[in-house]
Amino acid sequence: MIGVAASPGIAIAEALVLEEELAYNRVQIEDIAAEKARLEEALATSKDELIALKKKVEEEMGSEQAEIFEAHLMILDDPELISATENKLEAESINVEAALEETIEGFINMFASTDNQYLQERANDIRDIGNRILRNLLGVESEPVVQLEKEVILIADELTPTDIARIDQEQVLGFITKVGGRTSHTAIMARSLGIPAVVGVREILEVIKRGSNVIVDAVDGIVVVEPTEKQIAKYQKKLAGYQQRKEKLAQLKDLSAETEDGHRMELAANIGTPADVAAALASGVEGIGLYRSEFLYMGREALPTEEEQFEAYKEVAEGVDGATIIRTLDIGGDKELSYLDLPVEMNPFLGYRAIRISLERTDIFKTQLRAILRASKYGNVKIMYPMISSLEELQAANHILAEVKEDLVREGIEFNLELEVGVMIEVPAAAMIIDLLAQEADFFSIGTNDLIQYMTATDRRNEKVAGLYQPFHPAVLRLIKQVVEVAHEHDSWVGMCGEMAGDRRLAPFLVGVGLDELSMSAASIAEVKEVIRKITLQEAKEVAEQVLSLSQPQNIEEFLANYW
Repeated sequence: MIGVAASPGIAIAEALVLEEELAYNRVQIEDIAAEKARLEEALATSKDELIALKKKVEEEMGSEQAEIFEAHLMILDDPELISATENKLEAESINVEAALEETIEGFINMFASTDNQYLQERANDIRDIGNRILRNLLGVESEPVVQLEKEVILIADELTPTDIARIDQEQVLGFITKVGGRTSHTAIMARSLGIPAVVGVREILEVIKRGSNVIVDAVDGIVVVEPTEKQIAKYQKKLAGYQQRKEKLAQLKDLSAETEDGHRMELAANIGTPADVAAALASGVEGIGLYRSEFLYMGREALPTEEEQFEAYKEVAEGVDGATIIRTLDIGGDKELSYLDLPVEMNPFLGYRAIRISLERTDIFKTQLRAILRASKYGNVKIMYPMISSLEELQAANHILAEVKEDLVREGIEFNLELEVGVMIEVPAAAMIIDLLAQEADFFSIGTNDLIQYMTATDRRNEKVAGLYQPFHPAVLRLIKQVVEVAHEHDSWVGMCGEMAGDRRLAPFLVGVGLDELSMSAASIAEVKEVIRKITLQEAKEVAEQVLSLSQPQNIEEFLANYW
């Protein structure tokens, strides 16, 4: 059977088919107020559970995975979900369990029936929230998904992020689900745990039984049920090879990202919280190329204090030997803060977000800048502004920074007077005025996730146009080269912190166009380092020249994929 390889790896074990049923009867009720009170209590309990689970996941898996439960908290607070349930209670005089489940199913069907894969996958989050509330209404304890004495592969219609967070990691060797995609929250968490997962295997529940032997090939997206001895031997050999490759990559940890002829690249990690630093250091990074400070603001009821921020920034600065580049608050787009009451916009990615909020809410901005400056005493801390689109914005941000510095000097608080200030290049307008921005900035970091979106006029979450979101688009690659060249002409350092930085296929091109640093998730460091150590700078330049001569994204992708 064929599915989507959502989290790489290979596993061979017995199948455990998950079938959770929360049983209740649909009955007529008279005391609607009492049912509403039960709903309110279940919602409050669910919120407390999610906050605790978010903290646990953040500590054990990292900030990207914890953000999933921030999204769940937002769903839980959605007034439309709550009011729809209450309206059904009043209109049909049924018990709250039935009203809730019918409301949840309506939302799930609405999302699942769209052609937008992003929305289809969010239906799973709605189901997860609904099940959590229903469990609390029924008083059902939420135990770990499995606590077995033998190793298994979980089989399910779908696994929710909550399911993944509760699994016994020692016993679960892999996942197979009927629905889901590579960008689903379940897939993201599986990758974080390093558990092989194949999703979207439509017929899996029809052909598999509890106790069946199963092979999960999450490298090629293949599932084998009741394999023959020959198939088992084949995959045992493939598994051994996969493990040997992981061990080989692990040996690169303490080696530099240096080409065969001695050209050295700096590799750094993207993080969201201090808890991410350990995994980053274990991967062999030289510093933190992107500290997403917005995670300090999420999953809470109010803005973080200056002291809370200072302690977090200080912890990271002290924990790494290299630079720590802290991106100032990047809220808006698909990241909201309920307590800020941001406006509902037709296109939030083009609206009130990032530096635009900071320049208007100078109280928030100054508090953050104070915390960052204070932390600069404890390491090589740098500040980076997100979504700058004009010289005026950069000058305005630097003016506020200067005011904060003056305040700290006046108060006798120490900080690094030579702290560097950078700009994230993710808006095409900024890319076209690098020469002007270089007058006010010390360095640049190319944020390709948004840059590609804006360059190609493509909402990367919209499945209808997903094919147009192209990292290999000639315009994107040409602009990257242009940014690097102009920045270097003005003696400015240039890094990259978008997803492109962690794509091993693009590593020769990125080295060839002259980038100074690549910052990525810790999991990608070894793969990229391996590529860089196998080439010479001249070869990388030749690759870049060849890539820039090609006119079609698919031709560029094929050329880079087949380069080795």
